[in-house]
Amino acid sequence: MLQIKSLIAQGAQYIENDLIHYGNPQQELQFAHQDNIVCHLSHLGLLQIEGEDSVHFLQGQLTNDIRQLDGKQTQYAAYCTPKGRMLALFLAFAHADHYHLLAPLSQTQALIKRLRMFVLRAKVSIQEKPEIVCLGLAGKQIDTLLQSHFSAVPQLPHSMVTLADTTLIRLPSEHPMVLLFTAQSNVDKVLGQLQPTCKLAGKNAWESLQIQAGLPQVVPATQEAFVPQMLNLDVLNGISFKKGCYTGQEIVARTHYLGSVKRRMHIAHIANIENIMAGDVVTLADSNDAVGMVVNAAPALNGGMDLLIEIRVDSMQGDQAVLCKNQKLEFKPLPYALP
Repeated sequence: MLQIKSLIAQGAQYIENDLIHYGNPQQELQFAHQDNIVCHLSHLGLLQIEGEDSVHFLQGQLTNDIRQLDGKQTQYAAYCTPKGRMLALFLAFAHADHYHLLAPLSQTQALIKRLRMFVLRAKVSIQEKPEIVCLGLAGKQIDTLLQSHFSAVPQLPHSMVTLADTTLIRLPSEHPMVLLFTAQSNVDKVLGQLQPTCKLAGKNAWESLQIQAGLPQVVPATQEAFVPQMLNLDVLNGISFKKGCYTGQEIVARTHYLGSVKRRMHIAHIANIENIMAGDVVTLADSNDAVGMVVNAAPALNGGMDLLIEIRVDSMQGDQAVLCKNQKLEFKPLPYALP
């Protein structure tokens, strides 16, 4: 993902390809939760899959039913090992005569290499699309603001609208969140339209909103750590149990049809500590045994960090405190119901 010179001129601080913040990350968190923001999501990478065998190929690799992608809706889909462990979590959508998969940029090259191993003689092309920029927009007035610049705006979760030079996708969150895709050559024009009414914010602010929405992401530190249901993908409609075989399908289906999932993802807060990372271990107060793992972490609005935690269900049912780095976790309700 390319860095944007006009944003660098406005104070954007990139670490490698990740736009972290603009110099005042705490203020950006306030903007994210209380105002309207626009973020250059440079930490995400976009894969493009095309060719006449694309549907058949993706059906055999991902947990969701790619045939449902018609250019008007998106879906989450996991990419698993044969043991059902997640290598990636994609936001998948169709555009024109091809398909796109959105995932962390830190994973895309390895994922492309692995996917290509299974193409064999199929007529499928897989490539990264760094020339397409992904912007994140969020805020209670985002719909009104977008409607003043674009002829159509997606309203329902996972709906998408494709216009002449942009694609807009609505994420499944109570706090309105929209992804905007446009060409690198068009991004300054789009930013010029949005900035008068949207505050600039970086990765930390965007990921804070993702956590509050209960939307996980698999990163290199957590690859092969989770079966999809552990990250609530069955609730987030990221698994099809009717589509047929795909890599890892036997384990994912068995977990579903046994009737209970023993590990689930929850939202948690940890105070007075700011060095929690994805992959960190979660324990109980009276034991050093791991009962869970940090899925994603981001600075919290009022200090400390907000987390997505994957944890054993029975560990949530007792009176023992749940710890990460010897600090107590405070659990918060998810914005959706678990079975």
